[in-house]
Amino acid sequence: MKTIVSIILTALLLMGGIAGFAEEAAAGLQKDLVILFTSDVHCAIDQGWGYAGLYAMKEGLSAKNHVLLVDNGDAIQGEPIGTMTKGKSLINIMNVMGYDAAIPGNHEFDYTVQTLLDLAAAANFPYLSCNFNKEGKLVFPAYVMKEVDGVKIGFVGVTTPTTPMTATPTYFMNEERTEFIYDFMQDETGEKLYAAVQKAVDEVRAAGADYVIVLGHLGNEAECQPWTYADVISHTNGIDAFLDGHSHDLDQVVMKNKDGKTVVRSGCGTKFEDIGALTITKDGQISSKLYTWNQDIPAPELLNLQNPASEAVHAEADELNKKLDEVVAMSTVDMMLFDPVAKMEDGRPVRIIRSTETNLGDFCADAYLNQAGNADIAFINAGGIRKEIKKGDVTRRDLLTLHPYGNYLTVVRVTGQQVLDALEWSVHSMPGMSGGFLQVAGMTFEVDPTIPTPCVEKDSIFDHVDETMERRVRNVLIGGKPIDPNEHYRLAGTDNLLLKIGDGYTMFQGAEVLQKEVKLDNQMLIDYITGPLNGVIGEQYADPYGQGRIVVANSAK
Repeated sequence: MKTIVSIILTALLLMGGIAGFAEEAAAGLQKDLVILFTSDVHCAIDQGWGYAGLYAMKEGLSAKNHVLLVDNGDAIQGEPIGTMTKGKSLINIMNVMGYDAAIPGNHEFDYTVQTLLDLAAAANFPYLSCNFNKEGKLVFPAYVMKEVDGVKIGFVGVTTPTTPMTATPTYFMNEERTEFIYDFMQDETGEKLYAAVQKAVDEVRAAGADYVIVLGHLGNEAECQPWTYADVISHTNGIDAFLDGHSHDLDQVVMKNKDGKTVVRSGCGTKFEDIGALTITKDGQISSKLYTWNQDIPAPELLNLQNPASEAVHAEADELNKKLDEVVAMSTVDMMLFDPVAKMEDGRPVRIIRSTETNLGDFCADAYLNQAGNADIAFINAGGIRKEIKKGDVTRRDLLTLHPYGNYLTVVRVTGQQVLDALEWSVHSMPGMSGGFLQVAGMTFEVDPTIPTPCVEKDSIFDHVDETMERRVRNVLIGGKPIDPNEHYRLAGTDNLLLKIGDGYTMFQGAEVLQKEVKLDNQMLIDYITGPLNGVIGEQYADPYGQGRIVVANSAK
């Protein structure tokens, strides 16, 4: 094992070390304290460093240092192993790792609040959050104290107030879904959050903490203002270091608190590409750096790491494969990507889902609309639907193969005009096929592909509609009523389509985001089937050509 650890430590690429000093340097450490931290692992159990690499690193550093290990959230979601076990596999592995503390990121809530509470109860380490409340009372402890050589280290947890928007809002409401009973101190000024952090810092100082380290899931994104790490640091005092996640950044920063004293802030990216290390030396100096794995082969594989963490990862992966083959539903109908009758000249089936409505497209769009909770309409690009569902048993593996790209359910507020432009772009390739062709829910429309498309492209993405030309799309109804170009509608779809110009849909840029990255697409399908459909895909999806949501004029079908 010492040889393996030596190889690992030799392979490290150190990035951007920064340093500062505690408010009042505490005497007593007999050797340096290294606080290893992970953020936004997103179920990457064997990617990058992997947990096996982290275990070896922890073991190697422990030879000459005190070592503590903490996590800054979004550990239990992001890959099938999280979805299929609702985070339990990650907690099992983290227990083997010997974490000292963790905080909930916004994606820790993807499997419901109760599921997180159950996971926290199963964890051998505390979950912390000074701003996650139920009816005015903290759900988790605000802080935990660790003692090393008689020196007390206080860890305070803080979770992004954007969580209700970036998870499923109804999870935070009462059973009647009439009001929110959970909150994250998300007032528009940020003052409630700053006060919650300050209160926790003051309490842990009063309890004897020599150093106070904040474990944050706040990030640096503009859309997270006024709740970014910089907002919190600049409005508080008493914090020595701020270990942060959420925005997946690698920034190593020293900034001033509200009293003008320095605070070290460190981010460590995502998916185990980096592991953060905050060091408190015997003389009280605080510095941060990153250990980076930038090889194309993950560390556990390249270094053939064999340790308790690798054993735990293999055990959970074996269990995942069993779960993937479990039957989660049944279908009474065949749901189609391909035309059940027509064939190409060479005998291959015709992939009609990219040029017309199908029952599989209806099913997927319905899932987005239903799981969004309060959306008016839903779009799903046909290129993201990759597997037919045949009559009979439906396994988890079937649904993961159907939606394999790991996109997230997102909701934005758009105008009717943006919807109309999107529909024109959707059908601009007809009668040819396009992965950007939209399957829809909550609406109907007609399209005449014999009319030349009025869409103008720039660099193969949508630029504008030439209003001197006739539009192909007409008779658009939302909820049975004619669409109003000036009205606003809540549109559900993937983050790739709505936020990242997926398939060239530029018309949604700048739209107000109502819910961001609520849940993974394949998880959403599972929740739709096992929830509203009661485990049965039934006769409402019997017609392979769908329910008449998209009517193609001047066409035999």
